[in-house]
Amino acid sequence: MKTETKRAVRDAFAKLAPRCQAKNPVMFMVYLSACLTTALFCLSLAGIADAPSGYIVAICLILWATVLFGNFAESLAEGRGKAQADALRSAKRDVEALVVEEAVLAEAADADDALAALVARAQAVNSASLKRGQVYVVRAGEQVPADGEILMGAASVDESAITGESAPVVRESGGDRSALTGGTTVLSDWLVARVAAEAGASFLDQMIAMVESAARKKTPNEQALELLLIALTLVFLVVTFALYAFGSFTAEGAGEANPLGITSLVALFVCLAPTTIGALLSAIGIAGMSRLNAANVLTTSGRAVEAAGDVDVLLLDKTGTITLGNRQAAAFLPVNGVDERDLADAAQLASLADETPEGRSVVVLAKERFGIRERTLSGAGFSVVPFTAQTRMSGVDFGGHEIRKGAADAVRAYVEGLGGAYPAQAAALADEVARSGGTPLVVARDGRVLGVIHLKDIIKSGIRENFADLHAMGIKTVMVTGDNPLTAAAIAAEAGLDDFIAEATPEAKLAAIRRYQAEGHLVAMTGDGTNDAPALAQADVAVAMNSGTQAAKEAGNMVDLDSSPTKLIEIVRIGKQLLMTRGSLTTFSIANDLAKYFAVIPALLVPLYPGLEALNIMHLANPASAMLAAILYNALIIVALIPLALRGVKYREGTPTSLLARNLAVYGLGGVAVPFVAIKALDMLMVAVGVA
Repeated sequence: MKTETKRAVRDAFAKLAPRCQAKNPVMFMVYLSACLTTALFCLSLAGIADAPSGYIVAICLILWATVLFGNFAESLAEGRGKAQADALRSAKRDVEALVVEEAVLAEAADADDALAALVARAQAVNSASLKRGQVYVVRAGEQVPADGEILMGAASVDESAITGESAPVVRESGGDRSALTGGTTVLSDWLVARVAAEAGASFLDQMIAMVESAARKKTPNEQALELLLIALTLVFLVVTFALYAFGSFTAEGAGEANPLGITSLVALFVCLAPTTIGALLSAIGIAGMSRLNAANVLTTSGRAVEAAGDVDVLLLDKTGTITLGNRQAAAFLPVNGVDERDLADAAQLASLADETPEGRSVVVLAKERFGIRERTLSGAGFSVVPFTAQTRMSGVDFGGHEIRKGAADAVRAYVEGLGGAYPAQAAALADEVARSGGTPLVVARDGRVLGVIHLKDIIKSGIRENFADLHAMGIKTVMVTGDNPLTAAAIAAEAGLDDFIAEATPEAKLAAIRRYQAEGHLVAMTGDGTNDAPALAQADVAVAMNSGTQAAKEAGNMVDLDSSPTKLIEIVRIGKQLLMTRGSLTTFSIANDLAKYFAVIPALLVPLYPGLEALNIMHLANPASAMLAAILYNALIIVALIPLALRGVKYREGTPTSLLARNLAVYGLGGVAVPFVAIKALDMLMVAVGVA
């Protein structure tokens, strides 16, 4: 923390360059005001002044402090990203890459030692020279030279340099885990991958640029607020000139010098302008992105962070998000007088070669319920029938017998194809299991249906409460699943979801997002596969899993480095916290300015218009002490609010109406009360020390 503070102090002075200051129009006006009072102080040393030198130098120093405090707030927010960027940059280095021609791959695949065949034909080049589309080989113990899409092989990969997680992950070709990130390290085996990004445009390069905030673009809401602040600043600039003109006219009529000197009017302008929120606005946005980075989420768009706070429809994948992801066998349901043990025995045989969690749970349940020991299929005469997307069944053939296990309609077609009858009781049991939220698997032996296996989806603990919080925020939750409508409806009801999309295809997901957007909603979703890419590209907030494919990561505007589907809920909360923080500090700033008008203007104009003494309700000692107290408070309040801007306002669930009411009560009334107390205390201090 000390290092970040030292860097922020150094950067605060570096940002005094006019080019840097011009990026923030409100604070640029304060910067020009500080320059003007510096010139006035120099003139006062030469005997040309409209106020005592001590008063001018005090105003000058406070204005420069105000500029530096604003720079410090932004630098401190940026410092968090720079620290993370330094850690990421240390993971990025040039290494030797083994490049092979794509034509070599087919030849190597047929060789006894494919790796040796590839390495023998490979050419060593520097990773910095790799071009998109080139193919490289990476072996155990070597660093991945560039982002890539795996073409051959499977390996354990250490991604701790990117994700912070020490546990290695498996990356392989042909699935949703086929993306390789440059800078990670292969721990075992080997991989062949095609380069997916040009040098300087890799995933790691994007991360470094974003966390440094150098590439952060202002969001539409931020730009709109900045325009409002600029408009208010111009209005108060006109007001200040008008006050000077009125002062000159009144003083000339009375045959006196204008008591409203340029120094006081410059200070008054800075007090009236919305400098508090102007100084903190950029820091609030950067800090919001830093909170996402801290949650291990990379965002490639500041607009997406803000959109997350306005999201009102969430599309959530069922498996791994709402349910634990591994369905478990819960019961054997025999039909037409079949003994339950016989059903369990056949189900276990059909599942012995099924290495999925569901298949293993069937084996375990048969063993637990009936003591049927797990057998081996290595004996002669056993032939495994693997599961395929076309047949949607699996099983085993042995000794002239056929056992099949699969989806109800697939088994029905199989049985009827053999000339058998599909029992009405099996259809009824399958429907009952589906309506209860489970998945039915029908078991048949030699063309005869024995019964149904009830696979149960386990709803995650606490997920219903999470959805209740989202409902309180006015967010509609929609489950996306490949299950049939009956199963989807049961799980949605148990989890407390608003709606579901059953038997979801890539086209169905895309159509659903477009439909919600056409109705005026902002939609968020997660995805990890290539088939999710079209929907991710369409969604307003699209969170791709780091474990997913390159296509999914390129289509999304956020990447969850932890690959946790439930992270979407946390992202929405961080987005809403960003909006709440900006709204709260804007309310406080405007309320502050309102209070300063009543505190300072009457005291400043009393020499011109004595009747305004009645409005000097704070009984400030004199115009000089009032002005110094107000402008000093204006500088110090920026420092006081920096921790809140960086940490964010405490997130609370609630309706927009309740949140607005609380915001006005706490930050509106607080913003009015605090300046009166602080300015009066500072005025008394100025008089006590003899400054004014």
